[in-house]
Amino acid sequence: MNWNDIASISVTIFLIMDPFGNAPVFNAVLSRLDSRRRSIVVARELLIALFIMLGFLLAGNAIMNFLGLKQPSLSISGGILLFIISLRMIFPSARIAEDSTDGEDTFIVPLAVPLIAGPSTIAVLLLLSSTQPERLKEWCIALFLAWFGTTVLLVVSPFLIRVIGSRGSRALERLMGMILVILAIQMLLDGIQSFVTSL
Repeated sequence: MNWNDIASISVTIFLIMDPFGNAPVFNAVLSRLDSRRRSIVVARELLIALFIMLGFLLAGNAIMNFLGLKQPSLSISGGILLFIISLRMIFPSARIAEDSTDGEDTFIVPLAVPLIAGPSTIAVLLLLSSTQPERLKEWCIALFLAWFGTTVLLVVSPFLIRVIGSRGSRALERLMGMILVILAIQMLLDGIQSFVTSL
């Protein structure tokens, strides 16, 4: 078991999940719930997101074969998606939370999907499971570590936002976005190289 690869993939997935950028959205959507109910909803949505991501990771090969997808196309499209997401992290526009004025909590959308289990995260998981299916156990550990870190940050996000403020949260999100730009370009280049080699 290669713990260096696990740590690297875990950090990548953690950055894609963007807990610092999603924390204000979570708090806005759940602002009308009391603290106990809010904790229950956050835990529920994060567990749903984890099961969705595990499903795509474990069934990656079957999904790709069913859709007739090849590894280069997934790598290129994943790189493009990740690049767009990272640009939005660096140059954020105003995020509009779902209308929660009726005081009811949300279910699956938008917290579990697409904020946590978003298209970029799913694309990376499909890529991992299709290129190195023999290392699924390692990728599951990496996913769990990234999810656990995201969960901890989102649970303590009300306190965290009070401490670092909205500017600090935006600064951390932009830093994460800059790192993701580099990862996205590398993923895109790997996909292009694989495509050229397969010709």
